[in-house]
Amino acid sequence: MSRWGRAAAAVAAMALAVVGCGAQKPTSATTETKQLEVVSWWTSGSEAAALNVLFSAMHQTNPNVDVVNAAVAGGAGSQAVVALAKRLQSGRPPDVWQTFAGKSVQGYADRGVIRDVASIFTDADLHATMQPTILRSLMHDGKPYGVPTGAHRSNMLWFNTGLLNRAGVTLPSSNYSLAAFLDGLQKVKASGATPLCLGGKDPFTTIELFENVLLSTIGVKGWQDMAGDRLNWRSAQVRTALRTFDDILAYADPEAGTLTWDAATKKLATGGCAFESLNDSAYGELVAYGAQEGKEFGAVAFPGTGDSFLAVVDVFVAATRAKNAKNALAFLSDISKPATQIPFSKAKGSVPVLRNVDISSLSAYQRDASKSLWGSSVLLSIAHGEAMSPEFQEGFYDAVSTYVRTRDPDTFARDLENAVTKDKIPPR
Repeated sequence: MSRWGRAAAAVAAMALAVVGCGAQKPTSATTETKQLEVVSWWTSGSEAAALNVLFSAMHQTNPNVDVVNAAVAGGAGSQAVVALAKRLQSGRPPDVWQTFAGKSVQGYADRGVIRDVASIFTDADLHATMQPTILRSLMHDGKPYGVPTGAHRSNMLWFNTGLLNRAGVTLPSSNYSLAAFLDGLQKVKASGATPLCLGGKDPFTTIELFENVLLSTIGVKGWQDMAGDRLNWRSAQVRTALRTFDDILAYADPEAGTLTWDAATKKLATGGCAFESLNDSAYGELVAYGAQEGKEFGAVAFPGTGDSFLAVVDVFVAATRAKNAKNALAFLSDISKPATQIPFSKAKGSVPVLRNVDISSLSAYQRDASKSLWGSSVLLSIAHGEAMSPEFQEGFYDAVSTYVRTRDPDTFARDLENAVTKDKIPPR
């Protein structure tokens, strides 16, 4: 079973175990303690720096609290989610943990393992200032259940300017087309350089690449149909997306299987490959490696997706049975403050999801991404468990993985049709 499969199986087992226990009684949020345990998967250079911003904010407001960094390495939480599932099963939750918006946070809320944060939203007026799609993605039974650190735009294409110039490739600009992208990949290959960076050791990178190709083919309406279980997985559009995915993968780095997402991004920064399709966590890593926007690297919306913002939204939640519940809520409260949001975004490459945060000090790329967040269609990712149930997410990973191995569109369609069926089965 793939790493993703093991993680999904662990989450499913945890879900059944917790549901079987019934509603959980929250621990008191008024008890004074001196500790706070935070579980995340942020261990790369830019991620660690961003996490330290959150810890520093907590230290400023609660200087006597010892924050325990219980981060578990693994891109997109592939290992952290397994460790967390085991702890929830055994009744030993961390005080705070990282998850994603949408179905991920709502699933935890439905199982009763996280507490609502309505008081934080009221105090900070987050209902009025948060981007509406992202706000809805945090709600369950009329209450919010997590605080987002910011939004990453997943439908991005990054490029190394030096390699493209040497290969005679015109630098991508707005309205960049798939045909131009494929032509650029071919020219880079002909120049003797590696065309496409891919951190295949982290499965989510290949899934994100396919998501971007799919979105470029089916558009916003098709994406909304998919999220509503209405997409025909045997349609001509889906088959076109698969063929394009084939064509792009032919240019992938031969070393992709040995590279994590951040290692692949470092390769882009240092001129080891020319293009990378990845959410803008890549921006934080590129800057952390010393690459300069507009000089060593550039970015455009993935071809054909410029009218949308495919969002990857990291969210922190507080355990219902947190030992240090007061500190957990204090930590979450600090995340939404403008004084935290800006330095966090500078380190992470994301953009704030609140209207009242002044983004003028952020980079040109981030200011443009923020404009897209507030001015285009905001969609939720399947790769990161936001748009669809865990059952469908697992099926999506399996279908793409099988397709990469077999290149069989019928098997791909059958896998996704089965995933839709599982998605519609009510939880026991």
